[in-house]
Amino acid sequence: MRRIWFCLLLCAALLLPVGLLAQDEPGNLSLNPLTGLPMPDPARLEQRPIVAKMSNAPPLVRPQSGVGQADLVFEHYAEGGLTRLSGVFHSVLPTRVGSVRSGRLIDYELAAMYQALLAFSGGSTGVEERIYGSEALGIVEARQQAGQPTLPPSDFAERAYKGVLYGPPYYYRDPAIPVPHNMFTDLNALSALAAADGVGAMPGLNGEMTFNAEVPAGEVGPANTLDVRYRATRVQWFYDEASGLYERMSDGQPHYDANTNERVTAENVVVIYADHSFTDIVESEWQGNRSYSIQIKTWFEGDALVVRDGRYYEARWQRPTRESLLWLETVDGERLALKPGQTWFQLVRLPEQMTPESEWVRVE
Repeated sequence: MRRIWFCLLLCAALLLPVGLLAQDEPGNLSLNPLTGLPMPDPARLEQRPIVAKMSNAPPLVRPQSGVGQADLVFEHYAEGGLTRLSGVFHSVLPTRVGSVRSGRLIDYELAAMYQALLAFSGGSTGVEERIYGSEALGIVEARQQAGQPTLPPSDFAERAYKGVLYGPPYYYRDPAIPVPHNMFTDLNALSALAAADGVGAMPGLNGEMTFNAEVPAGEVGPANTLDVRYRATRVQWFYDEASGLYERMSDGQPHYDANTNERVTAENVVVIYADHSFTDIVESEWQGNRSYSIQIKTWFEGDALVVRDGRYYEARWQRPTRESLLWLETVDGERLALKPGQTWFQLVRLPEQMTPESEWVRVE
């Protein structure tokens, strides 16, 4: 069904001018600025996207619910070389998304970037302090006594919905799945809650992403496969020429969406090279071994690799302000258009930070 839906929308997109984003003039189709495709329900353009935090480890959490229905997905390092997913939902709001897990520092950036609601189960003290501020967590005095700075609330604190504080219909647990992998969220209900709270209206995204159904020139070579190896998990994308989509494999197994029972696919896969650094935020501790939160620098600019239509392009990613959508340029500084549809962003460490034996990006 997802392929049929996207094909219909793509046909409509082909009739639109190159690089056209959301239009409000009467008689024009309203496009989703995150996909370049017409919105199934144009009224959604007046509501905020939702960044939903999803688990990707251990393998029992797959197939996740709703991962194939997100407009954008960011895969990033969590701890122990494993990855976690942040799905950005705007076109459709599934009633079952998850499993929902705790937020990471990358979500502090994504919620601001997309002016989104944040759906997450909770977070470490350090991450939640970034989101809600020191006072909300009741740790101002402790910080002052330790000679540490206190933090104000983030610019999206009032629209960050921590799952452990809510019950159905917003968040619920599936008793057939082991804890802590059994929390799910109903994004439609969460959007309605945000509207009731007065934070659900869409102020208008800074539409910097560019889309074009025509294949751009300047490719480096073919991209029939994209192999992204994280230290403890491996992602492979295989191009299906008949559909024009990339099909995802996770740790050697086809990746599916539990909601649709369909293969996870994407029109575009973008590798984002970003500086990774450990912070002093403790995410977990087991038998005296601590895992620290990773700061992924997704601001200003950096190198990227883009695959679409069986081809790959060397690129630069740009995000000059906190509120800017991340966009792509050629190495010569021209806008690089994505194919209308879904995009996966694979966030990886800078090449000089990688361990070649266990981390790589390969395209063929």
